[in-house]
Amino acid sequence: MAVATFDYATWSARYPDLAAKIPETLADLYFGEAQLYLDNTEYSPVRNIAQRTMLLYMLVAHIAYLNLPESSGGNGAGLVGRVSSATRGSVSIGTDMGALPGSAQWFLQTQYGAAFWQATIWLRTARYIHVPRIQRQTWP
Repeated sequence: MAVATFDYATWSARYPDLAAKIPETLADLYFGEAQLYLDNTEYSPVRNIAQRTMLLYMLVAHIAYLNLPESSGGNGAGLVGRVSSATRGSVSIGTDMGALPGSAQWFLQTQYGAAFWQATIWLRTARYIHVPRIQRQTWP
């Protein structure tokens, strides 16, 4: 069975806002990192290569955005979650992640991670596989 490969041209066409700030060599490294979160081997639960490639591209975009410096439009302040409070005098801001299950909090920091989280909901639900019972013949 084949594995998904990274094509920078395809990824940059899908995420042009990030591609303008992320060079190909760095995006390749992020693809390697994305494979830590989604298995890209023949044993992956995502059997369809095109689907697995798209999911890995979402992860590359998520990781890329998380690592963008503030000067490039990223979250350089390190804020995580939704803004829950803000003041102007002496500038302060508060964020809240809420009580999300599992690793959802990490994925929901960006629109790309949220898309991945939603697209992979089927991977986080139990799957029942019926195995028929075989009656063995016994000899008298």
